[in-house]
Amino acid sequence: MGTLFTYIPMGFGGFMGANMPIYVIFIVFALLSWVVQKRLQSKFKKYSQIALPGGLTGKDIAERMLRENGITDVKVQHTGGQLTDHYNPETKIVNLSDQVYDGNSIAAAAVAAHECGHAVQHARAYAFLTMRSKLVPTVSFASKWMQWILLAGILMVRSFPQLLLIGIVLFSLTTIFSFITLPVEINASKRAVAWLSNAGITTNTTYPMATDALKWAAYTYVVAALSSLATLVYYILIFLGGSRRN
Repeated sequence: MGTLFTYIPMGFGGFMGANMPIYVIFIVFALLSWVVQKRLQSKFKKYSQIALPGGLTGKDIAERMLRENGITDVKVQHTGGQLTDHYNPETKIVNLSDQVYDGNSIAAAAVAAHECGHAVQHARAYAFLTMRSKLVPTVSFASKWMQWILLAGILMVRSFPQLLLIGIVLFSLTTIFSFITLPVEINASKRAVAWLSNAGITTNTTYPMATDALKWAAYTYVVAALSSLATLVYYILIFLGGSRRN
């Protein structure tokens, strides 16, 4: 969601006035993102208070899931922060945050299993994860420069519209990346809840809780992807408007 306002230069008065519905869409997505984030935090706080039987921690869950999936070359380690959990395919490390690594709860189990779901995807050469990994260097380059190119392109849209077009191409790469991320995250969650159930970690009572927590986590990626798409449309409209004036 950082791209929504970071890359929308204000002060473009004429265009803003003529295209107020575009800004309404931006505001709606910003509010939606805030609601989803608050709901996600609320869900994890609630499910963090429900303990797992046997005293299993997120670290225990992660190591067991990796082991039972025949993955022996991936490490599980602690990383600071809250909801900073992630799997790094380059280093083959599952990084678990403070509340997850040592946490004995449904929330910790769900997050740990989800991140291990990415490790399983990597080991099984899941197509969308492979595609996303290949895009990372390109998207990193695009993210570094597109903000400045888009800003300069908007300021020079009448005299040099090609510059804005270059910025749009770079931004479209980040939008594509956002949409490729969706199946990666959803599939990792499906693998996580399926394993938690099959391994007997969750019960008929706690299974819906784990599913609910990961569902709200997935919503954040959905909102981010749609927001990126809306922002891309915004830039395209500016480009088309500037081109017509020429």
